[in-house]
Amino acid sequence: MNGRFTAIIRYCGDVSLLFGRTVRFAVSRPLKGRQIINQMYKIGVASLPIVTLTALFTGVVLAFHGAYLAKVAAKMYIARLVSLSMVRELGPVLIALVVAGRVSSSIAAELGTMKVTEQIDALETLAANPIRYLVVPRLLAAVVMLPLLTTYGDIVGMFGGYLVGTAKLGVSSHMYIKMSWEALAFRDIFNGLTKSFFFGVIISIIGCHEGFATTGGAEGVGRATTTSVVVSFILIVATNCLFAALFYFAF
Repeated sequence: MNGRFTAIIRYCGDVSLLFGRTVRFAVSRPLKGRQIINQMYKIGVASLPIVTLTALFTGVVLAFHGAYLAKVAAKMYIARLVSLSMVRELGPVLIALVVAGRVSSSIAAELGTMKVTEQIDALETLAANPIRYLVVPRLLAAVVMLPLLTTYGDIVGMFGGYLVGTAKLGVSSHMYIKMSWEALAFRDIFNGLTKSFFFGVIISIIGCHEGFATTGGAEGVGRATTTSVVVSFILIVATNCLFAALFYFAF
């Protein structure tokens, strides 16, 4: 038990050190603009299909569950249910989870392969800092693209609820849009985007840490990929719980 606790503390320390070093290099120049744009495409644009499907189906399911409200003459609240649920909780968390499953594993596999094939050692031999060259672009791309993906996913999810509400439940288009807009406050949008920013940090840093810590050839790469997804999922859910408590007491 003590050994496991010590391993957890050591793991948290290693991740924190990597994050600190990455931030230090991220605020210094020069930054690799082309690499950042490339990672923004890989993390953000390439994730649009899975984010679209996840958000759309989530909005549709929320609207169908909200259809129970129609039985008690409360159809106008379906729009509020969908918009608030998507913006405050389901949008940021579900999108972070699907992106983590796709991106964090990809980062860990890519860097892990570079580690076991000694490409990272070659970078150090050429006086190229691996953190500046490999981690910083991924961190910056993730913290930019996760809020954008979350905003996009929120809109798509609300559109899915709109389709069900207007086509199936008989809510007028004007009324649905009006109720969706009126339900949202600045704190709801701020809450969701703030969480997505930290989710981006988690996804990128955990993936990079597992990639750098890879040992044992192909088996080690597979183990690092699995660990990066599991740890990212746990930290995303835990961080969401923390922010829920913070915003509850703050607002």
